[in-house]
Amino acid sequence: MTGQKILFEQLKTLITEARNPASMDIDSKSTFEILKVINDEDKKVAFAIEQELPYIADAVDIVVHALKEGGRLFYVGAGTSGRIGVQDAAECPPTFGTDPEMIQGMIAGGKPAMFKAQEGAEDHEENGACDIVAHGVAERDVVCGIAASRRTPYVIGAVRKARELGAKTIFVTSNPRSQFNLDADVAICPEVGPEIIMGSTRMKSATAQKMILNMLTTAVMIKLGKVYENMMVDLQMTNNKLEERSKRILMTITGLDYERAERVLKSAAGHVKTAVVMVRANVEAKEARRRLAKSDGFVRLAIGSKFGKDKNH
Repeated sequence: MTGQKILFEQLKTLITEARNPASMDIDSKSTFEILKVINDEDKKVAFAIEQELPYIADAVDIVVHALKEGGRLFYVGAGTSGRIGVQDAAECPPTFGTDPEMIQGMIAGGKPAMFKAQEGAEDHEENGACDIVAHGVAERDVVCGIAASRRTPYVIGAVRKARELGAKTIFVTSNPRSQFNLDADVAICPEVGPEIIMGSTRMKSATAQKMILNMLTTAVMIKLGKVYENMMVDLQMTNNKLEERSKRILMTITGLDYERAERVLKSAAGHVKTAVVMVRANVEAKEARRRLAKSDGFVRLAIGSKFGKDKNH
């Protein structure tokens, strides 16, 4: 059997490649009816993810441990899956103040594939393995493969090479766990069912991937002390919107007026965490930074009495 025929047979067995009974006559429906079918199918995504929460929790714990030990998280995908991984990685630094090296995305075909499909780039396992090596993936890192079909060669090659190098691995796919036959520390398998348009995994599968990655990195950042109450207090003031958001966060937490919040942030060198501790614990910037260092960056701990001033302060 030729390689192409083997691929054909593989695709026939995948739920993501099946026809959806709910949309069999979608091409004859009105605009509103088309949207209603799509919306009804999209509603199923969150419930499918709910069944995977224990596995997502395991993935979060693996990533938290790795990042605390100086490791990194790499997303690896092709096409839509790759773009979603790159997007999630790119959003972490401005949102949570992380080093851009901490969470990275790899996509088959490299940067050009973010803007234009690079056909064929995903078809070779060695491409994924080479990218893993090029990024210096090591034992303390985590590699998260993303492939709706679970069979994308680029992603499989990357995950296999990562395991060979001793890194922890996570795999996100939209096909059933019963069909998952790859080696990974954690498999996340939301069964979103056949797509509205057969095989168009940019739809429900991509929605599930986006939701899962949002949950993964958000939970990780909470566990790393990047959030106080339900506010992102480690964001970077890199544009006007984030500068004003920083002021609003400080005002919301502390009750300061706009001008006072602006002055405190300036004295905290624009660091929201430091500014919050300064106000809530009634200390200067130097002491606020000491408390944050002593509490591993957790604001709730830093403002508590157990982190009182040093004797030499």
